[in-house]
Amino acid sequence: MERRKFLGTLTAASLGVALGGKLARAENAAQASAGPPAPAVAVKGSAFPENSTIVLVHAAWADGSCWSNVIQPLERLGLKVMCAPIPLTSLSSDATALSWALERTAGPIVLVGHAYSGAVIAAVKEERVKSLVYVTALAPDEGETVAKVFYRDTPSSQQPKMVPDAHGYVWMPDDAFRNALAQKASADQAKIAATVQRPISVQCIQEPAPVPLWKSKPSWYLVAEDDLMINPNTQRFMADRMHATVRPHPVDHTPMYASPAVVVDVILEAAHKTLSQ
Repeated sequence: MERRKFLGTLTAASLGVALGGKLARAENAAQASAGPPAPAVAVKGSAFPENSTIVLVHAAWADGSCWSNVIQPLERLGLKVMCAPIPLTSLSSDATALSWALERTAGPIVLVGHAYSGAVIAAVKEERVKSLVYVTALAPDEGETVAKVFYRDTPSSQQPKMVPDAHGYVWMPDDAFRNALAQKASADQAKIAATVQRPISVQCIQEPAPVPLWKSKPSWYLVAEDDLMINPNTQRFMADRMHATVRPHPVDHTPMYASPAVVVDVILEAAHKTLSQ
């Protein structure tokens, strides 16, 4: 697929919180007495090699904004962070888009994939990738499809029915974010996630995967024990097959919203152990 067919698919979201009345006046008074907030800057003397980059890849029904709570904690430790956009049109096209994004980086890389994009991060070929981090992510082996591993075990009763539209794209019902994708997130966050969602083509889950990068790179796997989208047993099966370092936590399918510190910790573990190799 040519570059022009899907470079325009990136969706962005912005958030604003307005405070009124006494709450706003109290906050303003506190800020005035405390002085301006400290800027979010990387710590000098980073423990990581120069230009070390964490590349975060969003999943289906999402965009790069899903990583908002993860970006600054990583940057404050001296790491560069990129949220790589993928078009969600096919597995090979998504891998190509990720490869183009990696061309914008310099230095060693940790690739982080959530859900569907676990298949995408394993489909690229880039020597500077030092390790892979799977956040409740799908990891098909060579010749397998995303659909095959997704439906390996009995799904949760809360998993929504996913039916493609007339154009071959699957949209998630708005209430599914609150009930299955992010049941531990706030109601506001779940609503925002539903509003900015991007659909996924059925081609993404039906295309056989190439030889996965996890066969030659060390991997970490955050198992979401309260996941209502991908059966935790499926997650453990994939993690064991990958010989990944497994980090189970009682989080939902999108822990970046309600438990970002857990996600950051797993990424940092991979970064500390592999970026200097």
